[in-house]
Amino acid sequence: MSQTGDSKQACAETFNHDHKTCKQEALKKAEKLCLERGAQLTPIRHKVLELIWDSHEAVKAYDLLDRIKPFNDSAKPATVYRALDFLIEQKLIHRVESMNAFIGCNHVEGKHDLLLLICEGCRQIEERPATPVMDSLANELKQAGFTARRKTLEIHGICKHCADGAA
Repeated sequence: MSQTGDSKQACAETFNHDHKTCKQEALKKAEKLCLERGAQLTPIRHKVLELIWDSHEAVKAYDLLDRIKPFNDSAKPATVYRALDFLIEQKLIHRVESMNAFIGCNHVEGKHDLLLLICEGCRQIEERPATPVMDSLANELKQAGFTARRKTLEIHGICKHCADGAA
């Protein structure tokens, strides 16, 4: 899932930013948070996070394994899965359940109930806090007496960039 020029252009237009800067800021935040939390962001964990942040597309664990081999030829599936578990535990990434894949978290310091908008055209994923939606959902859960461990809504469709391109 390497990012192509078209995908980078979609990233810039969809997310209205320079992705190189976005990635650097995400990695700096992760390093800072791990230091503050006393959590060890080992070189392999850092590399997995860096590979996830190569784009705003979800990446599967075995794709990460293939992409990490040039940096660590002894990496095994368990190596990647342990790194992913750590990154999820530290709330630095999200698992995109419907795709069995992972995406970097844009809101590492905030509440972790979120809405993922998954474009079926360019494969970019936008993370949104959707506070009113999540608050409403929390009220429904409370009325039902249901305790959620995590709340992520995944919506598949077409982003504005792809819709405008199709028009």
